[in-house]
Amino acid sequence: MSIEENKAIARRWNDEIWSKGNMAAVDELMAADFAWLNAPPGVASDREGFKRFQAGALGAFSEMNCTVEDMVAEGEKVAVRWTWSGKHTGEYMGIAPTGKQVTMTGVSIIRIAGGKITEEWDESDNLGFMTQLGVKAG
Repeated sequence: MSIEENKAIARRWNDEIWSKGNMAAVDELMAADFAWLNAPPGVASDREGFKRFQAGALGAFSEMNCTVEDMVAEGEKVAVRWTWSGKHTGEYMGIAPTGKQVTMTGVSIIRIAGGKITEEWDESDNLGFMTQLGVKAG
């Protein structure tokens, strides 16, 4: 696939899954043997683990939006710098709803083969995110 085709898949991944919460897009865009290489602790690093995590996020946050700030591609990999926001309206990882609008920034690198996302690595500001939810360290 061309770099432009890979970037289009990455943009759909962002728009359909992270902004719209379209769970059907997970199976459409991600390979059956997808590997989530930075899955949160206690979450399976496969496509089913990703789906369970995303379903939990959809139940915990409304008004979700993920904006692509930058996108760079080379070969099979696409790097996406993003800003995600949502309103905390349901329980999330044992944290009762706060009603707070929260924002998280991060970078994801996805590998695409045969028109499907096969791997994802991501780094995000989880400490800042949890602080916004009122979680105290220690």
